[in-house]
Amino acid sequence: MTFTPGEQLSAEEVEERVDSTIADEDVVLFMKGTRLMPQCGFSMRAVELLDAHLGDEFETVNVLDNLDAYREALSSHSGWETIPQTYVDGEFIGGSDILAEMDERNDLESTLRAD
Repeated sequence: MTFTPGEQLSAEEVEERVDSTIADEDVVLFMKGTRLMPQCGFSMRAVELLDAHLGDEFETVNVLDNLDAYREALSSHSGWETIPQTYVDGEFIGGSDILAEMDERNDLESTLRAD
């Protein structure tokens, strides 16, 4: 799944994209920036943790071009307004702090690879 940088979407298009991406992808990280160029430390940490356990086996979505619309759409799934947000098999897992805590407890690998 590829998203075009600088793409302006309506709130409805963002909501549809969020819904379909969460449904279609095994692991997806909604983040500020891209995998290669995270635009905040929390997004960078989340990418590092996912990379360590999954390599390239996860999708990322840059929310910066439509931040408010993404925040609202994601909040309806997670109840959180903060970004980054990680979803595994359609379930909200958390942000970088939750991923780090799970990694410290050695629970992250099993959560990310759960079928």
